[in-house]
Amino acid sequence: MKIDINAHSAFVYLGKSDPQAQISSEKPSIIFIHGAQQDHSCWALQSRWFAHHGYNTFAPDLPGHGLSEGSPLKTVEELANWTHQLLDIFNLPQAYIVGHSMGSLVALEFARAFSDRIKKMALIGTSLPMPVSDALLDAAQNNETKAISMVNNFSHSTRAQIGRNTVPGMWMLGFNQRLMERQNKGVFYVDLAACNNYSVDQEGLNKLCVPTLIIAGGQDRMTSATAAHQLAAQIKDVRLEIIPGVGHALMAEAPDLVLDLLKEFLN
Repeated sequence: MKIDINAHSAFVYLGKSDPQAQISSEKPSIIFIHGAQQDHSCWALQSRWFAHHGYNTFAPDLPGHGLSEGSPLKTVEELANWTHQLLDIFNLPQAYIVGHSMGSLVALEFARAFSDRIKKMALIGTSLPMPVSDALLDAAQNNETKAISMVNNFSHSTRAQIGRNTVPGMWMLGFNQRLMERQNKGVFYVDLAACNNYSVDQEGLNKLCVPTLIIAGGQDRMTSATAAHQLAAQIKDVRLEIIPGVGHALMAEAPDLVLDLLKEFLN
């Protein structure tokens, strides 16, 4: 589905092949927010399951990503405001919000700024702060091909490097590389800089009153399980789940486990 936000066309996947899928005020609503240099397709399994099991499901391409027009937004705060506008456009009083990596920061900021509009949030592959090395920032700005290769390698566990895809014949790293390569030039640096610059102090975390699920990969080299533990310790109503042997690309490496955890938590 295409909608207009701030005079730009934005694509929102509704989890079904029908682009005009019925949105009902009687159903709960869930929004999936993708990470840096990604788009809605990273949520293929999770978004489709919820769309076919009684949820209004929205997996948007953030501005400048995927099929959405405009320039990428430069801060997590701007991305959270954009998500808030998305709820208004679809007349959603409240929603569950699920975010991966950069998207987890967007969910966190949304919960901080618009607590009355969010029921629960799930943060996947998250940390706070979410620092990005100078080497990766430089590569994203000046040698995007190198940056994509770096992140693609860092995002997957040891076993995922040589297989492990749940779909026979599919190369996990190759799929993710093509997904990243199809994003517009310049998006990667803006996304990584937004992650690197975002922060919330302890007082801000103490004010969070949203039930929270954190899902981390035991072999995540981008946002470590240790960082997930540290963040969980600062949130009042939180549940932490570590998936052993999985890297940062949790929805690809452990799609069924991620879905099962979301189903249990949101229901």
